[in-house]
Amino acid sequence: MLRWRGLEATPGDLGRSVVTIGMYDGVHRGHQKLIGAAVARARAMRRPCLLVTFDPHPAEVVRPGSHPAILTALDRKAELVAGLGVDAMCVLPFTPEFSRLVPETFTHTVLVERLHAAQVVVGENFTYGHKAAGNVGSLAEEGRRFGFSVEGVPLAQDSSDDGEVTISSTYIRACVAAGDMVSAARALGRPHRVDGVVVRGHRRGRELGYPTANVETAPFTAIPADGVYAGHLVTRHGDGTSGDRLPAAISVGTNPTFQGTRRTVEAYALDYSGDLYGEHVGVEFTARLRAMAAFDGIEPLLAAMAKDVADTRSALGL
Repeated sequence: MLRWRGLEATPGDLGRSVVTIGMYDGVHRGHQKLIGAAVARARAMRRPCLLVTFDPHPAEVVRPGSHPAILTALDRKAELVAGLGVDAMCVLPFTPEFSRLVPETFTHTVLVERLHAAQVVVGENFTYGHKAAGNVGSLAEEGRRFGFSVEGVPLAQDSSDDGEVTISSTYIRACVAAGDMVSAARALGRPHRVDGVVVRGHRRGRELGYPTANVETAPFTAIPADGVYAGHLVTRHGDGTSGDRLPAAISVGTNPTFQGTRRTVEAYALDYSGDLYGEHVGVEFTARLRAMAAFDGIEPLLAAMAKDVADTRSALGL
């Protein structure tokens, strides 16, 4: 998949394309439906499918300090959309200047002059331009003027105990924040994952017989509620794509037994003895096993860790 940042880096030989636009944080089941529609239109028209997304999250620029928790890092997002058949991904820097573009200027500058859109496929709730003044209706009008067609795709729904729920990044963030990884996975279509770099911690896990990978995540990452989880530690290749999925018991929290204050994500890869320091990895959360707890000494802690590993094996069907 081609990938570039900024309109000025758009390949000159791109040609006319089917464009889909959105933040696509999480690339959840609703996004998959929308991207699938765009890919299908592109294949039917024999044109490339181009996904346009933004960095940073527009909310941080429009309402500074309100940055939502991010479900998928850019590299992970690129891997996921490539797997759905997208041919190219353009990341637009979302700046204060960009946020002030009126809808027609956005359409003409981004979609017509730079990306040569033949068709635009967006969610039916899509808005664009300064103060979100543009919508699917206005985009369709501009498309008739500038020579591209527009399709608005209905939002995806999911059944829950509370009835029908619209699958959205906001809903999934709430599930993750509550530690409800089952509901998050159902909406995502896969386990929630955080990505980061393995850094050196206090090495307490190694001393206790449970060496953990201390994963340092990017700011604003959507980290689940404190607790112990069953999941996987995912290695990554040099090109950013996923590698091996290692079963893991995962701890999220401040290590209260040792009076910790810094919130960390630590993964103990079962039956693995390799060195991951400095490696980029992903941590997938399958199920929450228990809340974080402080223990009165090493022995109760070791007993709890042994149970966590056994419960992890059970949760993962090992």
